[in-house]
Amino acid sequence: MATHRLSEWLPTTRKEVELRGWDELDVILFSGDAYVDHPSFGAAVIGRAIEAAGWRVAIVPQPDWHGDFRDFKKLGRPRLFFGISPGCMDSMVNKYTANRRLRSEDAYSPDGRHDCRPEYPTIVYTKILKDLYPDVPVVLGGIEASMRRLTHYDYWQDRLRPSILYDSGADMIIYGMGERGIVELCALLAAGGTMAEARQLPQTVHIVKSGELPGGRRSDDIVLHSHERCLADKRCEAENYRHIEEESNKVHACRLLQETGNRITVVNPPYPPMSTEELDASFAYPYTRMPHPKYKGKRIPAFEMIKHSVNIHRGCFGGCAFCTISAHQGKFITSRSKESILREVRQVMEQEDFRGYLSDLGGPSANMYGMGGKDRALCERCKRPSCIHPHICRNLDTNPQALLDIYHAVDSIPGIKKSFIGSGVRYDLLLHRSGDADTDAAIDAYTRELVCRHVSGRLKVAPEHTSDEVLRLMRKPSFTQFESFKRIFDHINQKEGLRQQIIPYFISSHPGCSESDMAHLALITKRLDFQLEQVQDFTPTPMTISTEMWYTGYDPYTLQPVRSAKTPQEKLAQRMFFFWYKPEERHKIEHELRRIGLERLIPQLLGRPNTHSPERNEKHQHQGKPRDRQTKPRNVRRRHRGDN
Repeated sequence: MATHRLSEWLPTTRKEVELRGWDELDVILFSGDAYVDHPSFGAAVIGRAIEAAGWRVAIVPQPDWHGDFRDFKKLGRPRLFFGISPGCMDSMVNKYTANRRLRSEDAYSPDGRHDCRPEYPTIVYTKILKDLYPDVPVVLGGIEASMRRLTHYDYWQDRLRPSILYDSGADMIIYGMGERGIVELCALLAAGGTMAEARQLPQTVHIVKSGELPGGRRSDDIVLHSHERCLADKRCEAENYRHIEEESNKVHACRLLQETGNRITVVNPPYPPMSTEELDASFAYPYTRMPHPKYKGKRIPAFEMIKHSVNIHRGCFGGCAFCTISAHQGKFITSRSKESILREVRQVMEQEDFRGYLSDLGGPSANMYGMGGKDRALCERCKRPSCIHPHICRNLDTNPQALLDIYHAVDSIPGIKKSFIGSGVRYDLLLHRSGDADTDAAIDAYTRELVCRHVSGRLKVAPEHTSDEVLRLMRKPSFTQFESFKRIFDHINQKEGLRQQIIPYFISSHPGCSESDMAHLALITKRLDFQLEQVQDFTPTPMTISTEMWYTGYDPYTLQPVRSAKTPQEKLAQRMFFFWYKPEERHKIEHELRRIGLERLIPQLLGRPNTHSPERNEKHQHQGKPRDRQTKPRNVRRRHRGDN
């Protein structure tokens, strides 16, 4: 394994700045995460993008926000601006569970420590910098700011908040994946431009006084209900989010305007999706692919999970109602070239602890690589949030042959013993029949290869629920499709003499879900011989349709009422049905079934003693971390590469 000089990391201290021979910095980034110089960590990606464009940049990871603020002063004043990337996850999701309890560890901090970042670092860091350097612009990025760019519901404070620009006092947000925006901003300011001129940049959010709107009000602007109207009427908040989601997923989006008091929040349309060449360039930056030496001897959990994985594409067209991936990365897939992927695989192989096994060759969804619209002109007129719900779009090319070619190329590299698929698989794409013989044959070949060659004993899939109505609100396929896929999975395993498990993920307390729905979920999964552990309670996170349903009580697309479990007692009453096989839950489940009039299910669900305990038979044990897409993890999965 090659050893790295300290100067190969982006500088984090005055001494490291001097090692590069610099006497001034153009941009200083403050990160809520530990500094891991790897393409799965957003601050590193943004820092390397700025460096590659020729600007002098440093990172201050997890600054101490107490006392004399020396971490905020140690590098002085940047020539252009301060940037804040509070972390790869929303800080509150990272810190607290759905029941608002402290998580067992902070996966992005050394040794999983909880005291390395404040709550809402975007706000805390900005206020400190504005006090110290009031004339220096502060630009926000990362998922915390991106998902809070307009009026949003905050679950941890249980109230509606305005754009995070108001609470923080920052000058601008670059939302979504920010490489292009940050480089263009650097170029504009370095050439003598102003932050007022920067308000014209795509994929940015800023605040102006009423009457000072850049270019005036345009005919195609979408004027959202004001923050005050949303406070007074939850239906207005629900109506807003249909527009917000649709404009996040259009090729040619409109500008969004929202009044708050006597000011207007302006959201400029996003950049077009990156090209393959641009995405390859982002992965080709000179990352050391290691945590900064300051963490020597310390474990950074998120890094340990992704260090032997390779992300092969960006974007997701699944459109799940509870997920922020498309809101942050977009629904259009940008795939890396085969050469770029193979180059990164060889870099992973150089690590001294690599033993021939790639933990994941995937992405936001494992099997969307190379997929997109057959007729791009149709995509340019589309505003559907999902390309596969309520049905798979006829214009979507679902042929996985390009992905099979990647698998074959990676597996043919000497020294690669196995490449596993650790990312979630969309089984509805594997069941789809397009009518094209070549595509359908490639889907069958992909399914066989996936099961036979790329499963590390357990294959992750996410049916999420068994109720068709709850699944409709989630934008997930019918549970019958999961059952069909499981039959195929089991058949291939039996035919090939394999003993592999399918690991299903489920969510309780999603909007529209009742105790009755959970009781039937328990019964259905019991009949399928599952004892569930890969489960989570729904966590409302900013800027998802599910969160808006949960808070407002309305489906933003139909404006029909949607009931949700709100209190801790209601949520626990649903969650306990996952664990029907645990003796300590039996009495509570029986009581709840009687209370909701489902006594007839008691003998079916609880009538027999538990003979398949996790300790006795690992075949029936489906364990792992709770997960949630902008909730934790598939968060820490390799990730959708630094939500930067």
